[in-house]
Amino acid sequence: MQPAAPKVLTTDCCIVGGGPAGMMLGYLFARAGVKVVVIEKHDDFLRDFRGDTIHPSTLQIMHQLGLLEELLSLPHQRAEKLQAEVAGEEVTLADFSRLPVKCRFIAFMPQWDFLNFLAAKASLLPEFTLLQSTRFDEFIYQHDKVCGVRALANGEKTEIRAQLVIGADGRHSQVRQKAGLTARSFGAPRDVLWFKLTKQPDDPEWSMGHKGPKQNFIIIDRGDFWQCGYSIRKGQYEPIKAAGLAPLKSQIAGVSPFPAERLEELSDWQQLKLLIIRIDRLDQWMIPGVLCIGDAAHAMSPIGGVGVNLAIQDAVATANLLTLPLRKGKVSVRQLKKVQKRRQFPTCATQFIQIKMSGKNRDKNKPSPLPRLVRRLPFLPTVFGWIIGLGFRREKPRYIG
Repeated sequence: MQPAAPKVLTTDCCIVGGGPAGMMLGYLFARAGVKVVVIEKHDDFLRDFRGDTIHPSTLQIMHQLGLLEELLSLPHQRAEKLQAEVAGEEVTLADFSRLPVKCRFIAFMPQWDFLNFLAAKASLLPEFTLLQSTRFDEFIYQHDKVCGVRALANGEKTEIRAQLVIGADGRHSQVRQKAGLTARSFGAPRDVLWFKLTKQPDDPEWSMGHKGPKQNFIIIDRGDFWQCGYSIRKGQYEPIKAAGLAPLKSQIAGVSPFPAERLEELSDWQQLKLLIIRIDRLDQWMIPGVLCIGDAAHAMSPIGGVGVNLAIQDAVATANLLTLPLRKGKVSVRQLKKVQKRRQFPTCATQFIQIKMSGKNRDKNKPSPLPRLVRRLPFLPTVFGWIIGLGFRREKPRYIG
């Protein structure tokens, strides 16, 4: 019996990965009349411990697209400032109150709500197709140029023929790997263990709920549960795990605002998720027929929560630069290089600051200079507010109809 022939789809652009970069780019292309298929390996967007910060730069883009009011009708919290405890002192790291945009705050919204919102809006456009439970397998080549992908959609072989394949499949990108793209890594001194704690009726509404780390402990209000993070030194997870869960819970209890008995809820290592922090970027974001954007092109540290928003800016720049070539059916490597050229400086500048803020090369026996700098230079929170809130190069959607 002959194996079933693969299902074949034809489109202008195939986007691998339904995260913020992929969904925003898919929406923008479809809105501009470019046929696009987004493939996402999961059957929904409901994943724990993803970035939940929607920065003023992204909110401004949603305003320009006419989607802001509806987006902000979804449950979210707002932060006009970012604060953290550094060397035992409460420090305002960033102040967004003077930004020249409509929303001078960060909106904290579960990423699955943001992605569901974008997917719902995109699904109204006839040029947009979202294929969930669809896993990228390999490229299709024609004359040494990628002209599509082979994928498994709910176990069914599927071919998607396209002028361009966009890799938006995150820091563990299969598109990046199978395109043979090389990256420069900058390391990071710490990782984060994420876990949930169920909310109790008498839990206080901690003011630190959306602040930076305090004694290496992070807490985020998720409505019916607390998302908690415990920062550990790079490479310490395996020794911590070997020592057992009880000593770890004792360490966490020493720095968390919860009484120790609340941590009894953690009874299995499966309840903890290790976030391995990486800072890297591709040397070249493309090969003929393929372009990587977002975390697939440049993995960011969680510092400042800027990763999602850089990915959104990448998507807008990509739509602005490649909509016309895709409409004309002629997308060259030179045009793909324009995307990297446009987004290279904000990527490099942001990573430079993240590396400096991580203290990777700082003497651990010396106190952090940040509290002293803020006291001496009170304008620094405003500067950091601009850098974190808007980034080094803002993008404005060009084809918004």
